Amino acid sequence: MTSDFPTLVFVLSTTILLLTPGPTNTLLAAAGLGRGSREAFPLIGFALAGYLIAILGWEIFLTSMQNYYPWLSMIVRVVCSCYLLYVAVKLWMSAEKPPISGSKAIGPATVFVTTMLNPKGLLFASTIFPPQAFDNMQVYLITTALFACMVVPIGIIWVVFGAVVGSGRVISVNPVKVQRALALVIAVFSATIVWTAIH
Repeated sequence: MTSDFPTLVFVLSTTILLLTPGPTNTLLAAAGLGRGSREAFPLIGFALAGYLIAILGWEIFLTSMQNYYPWLSMIVRVVCSCYLLYVAVKLWMSAEKPPISGSKAIGPATVFVTTMLNPKGLLFASTIFPPQAFDNMQVYLITTALFACMVVPIGIIWVVFGAVVGSGRVISVNPVKVQRALALVIAVFSATIVWTAIH
């Protein structure tokens, strides 16, 4: 990438953050649980698109509007929190429905919008993506390509995890309880966003 921003630092930081449980990973796991891996894999592409738009949007926001309207950041975080809480409720309510019916709650639009509102997008834009990426098209394309190469396999891991649980191969795990646990994870993220916004 560049000498002052080593590629290894970017790759390691991105991998660690992407592997951390969050709204997007939780939805991918829940989709694998309800639909099976084959039907859930395409959702990873919508997650990638959501991340890229969020990262670019946060960068534009942070470099322009934030200086004039510092309170906008809090408003955006609260809106994100409300949407994630809505997704958590949908996921909880669909847990006891048949897999095909319940999986409809986790479609491309839900994954895409949830990922755009994922707080990780802010972290990528403000901390992990190199500043040069937003000033130099070549650096941006390289950074984006590396990012995509990490989002896809990590997304596959979460989908397969959910699919394995849903298949019954993990006998001691109840799929309904797992889906509701995933819903609770998203709800906790929702509460965390509001807490950080207020404080």
